[in-house]
Amino acid sequence: MVELGEKKMRGRQIANHLYKRFENSFNSMDDLPQAFRTLLESQYRVSPLHVARHLKSRDGVEKLLVHGGDEQVFECVLLPYSDRVSCCLSTQVGCPMGCTFCATGLGGFDRNLSVGEIIGQYLLLSALSIRPISHVVFMGMGEPLLNFGNLLKAIQLLHDEVGISHRRITVSTVGIAPQIRELAKLKLPIHLALSLHSPFDDIRSRLMPVNKKWSVAEIMGEMRNYQRATGRKITIEYLLIAGVNDSKEQALELARLVQGVPSVINLIPWNWVDTGNGFARPTREQVRAFRQILESRGANVTERTERGHDIAAACGQLAGQHQGKFAKRGTPLQVTT
Repeated sequence: MVELGEKKMRGRQIANHLYKRFENSFNSMDDLPQAFRTLLESQYRVSPLHVARHLKSRDGVEKLLVHGGDEQVFECVLLPYSDRVSCCLSTQVGCPMGCTFCATGLGGFDRNLSVGEIIGQYLLLSALSIRPISHVVFMGMGEPLLNFGNLLKAIQLLHDEVGISHRRITVSTVGIAPQIRELAKLKLPIHLALSLHSPFDDIRSRLMPVNKKWSVAEIMGEMRNYQRATGRKITIEYLLIAGVNDSKEQALELARLVQGVPSVINLIPWNWVDTGNGFARPTREQVRAFRQILESRGANVTERTERGHDIAAACGQLAGQHQGKFAKRGTPLQVTT
């Protein structure tokens, strides 16, 4: 603002319009002089994002397919609950991790998102929401810790400008050990969730190629260190796939892994997408049996509430429409509803 010959206070005024009122044009910022608004409209854009598609689920979930002008689409999701409103944000266009059960990884990877593109998702979803968004989860497309610098800047903006508590921000990772160590050093009281999906290296490596670089033992060690450094309970995300990772032996080993660590295991029945691997969703009885074993060993267990399944906005379903440069499939994924 000073470089434009304006007072410093203009910066705070514009920030208030962007981060509190979610204005989508400078012309609507009515406490700015008209001539200045005209100047801003001619030189700048409020949002870096274009909405390619807007879908609304029967259960109230809304999903936006957006891009930054390059047609490389990515997705964000608005998740209203009775007691809060959450949003799920992407950090990359596609995902480079190649998890065999996930639609996003099969769509290939193009690039990291800028800070503006990350925050832009939040602002677009906030403008849609009747109630204020209170919680942010980085569980959309991409591996957040591989876009570490921009992720941290986005978290800072959400905290400092938007006013969202660090304790209401969750970052989900497949387990990038060096960045978990760096995050622990910062001691931000954000919530860290690990996508584990098997306590056995051989099975996890088949499901998640990242395990070939950092084993279950190593990544769980980093999660324990993070918990000690921040004092925050860690979450272990566990996607249940019938006949693959839902055995009694895996439940017992998973309970052993978290013993003595302030944690919660979040069970997620696999949401079907055509990955070509023949995976199947477990029955309710299989999920219940797995959970009972964990709880009998003293583990704290929750089960992910399914939202947005009919618009492919549920866990693992994002990016059915994304077709990146390094896609592992020739056509967009089909998703059952």
